[in-house]
Amino acid sequence: MCGKVGVLEMSSKKQAKSKYTLDFVPLKSITNGMIILDTNEKVTGIKILPRNIFILDYSTQNAIIDNLKNVYNTIDYEFWMISADRPVDIGLYLSQLQLLFNSTQDQARRKLIIEDINKANMFMNNNIVDTEYFLLFKEKDNDKINKRIRQLITGFANAGLNSHQVTNEDLRIILDNFLNGGQTTTFGTVIS
Repeated sequence: MCGKVGVLEMSSKKQAKSKYTLDFVPLKSITNGMIILDTNEKVTGIKILPRNIFILDYSTQNAIIDNLKNVYNTIDYEFWMISADRPVDIGLYLSQLQLLFNSTQDQARRKLIIEDINKANMFMNNNIVDTEYFLLFKEKDNDKINKRIRQLITGFANAGLNSHQVTNEDLRIILDNFLNGGQTTTFGTVIS
């Protein structure tokens, strides 16, 4: 094809589109709380534990919000704030309630336990999820990664929020949420 700017060669070969996520997601592995990309860059960060600040008094709310502004204003690199839903498994809690119900003879306590069991079953039947919050960034240098994680954890602690470095499982949950619509992928052994 010829044009004013020059010649553009049109290739008759079309690239085949793969049906596998692995072919277009540029990741090598997930290890040590980091996603290792094909470019050897690492995606990592912190998980911020949620806190309902709106049950606190107004001045405490404002102090936390001001401290959060300070944390975000000190970040001088590209980052992503992500919220991801994780299914809540309260099966163990339900089992403990059932054991408590079986061992309790007082009718008033049994009635309260049954109410809790019914409420827990309602949660289980309605696919209740827990929302988790992450701040992720991309970096090649391990020293910079460790420094940034320490600074973030300290900054959020000063704002009254607990956080820790993301785990491999956290990163898998984030990828599942974005690539698989929140469905956890499980691969078993293939038997022929």
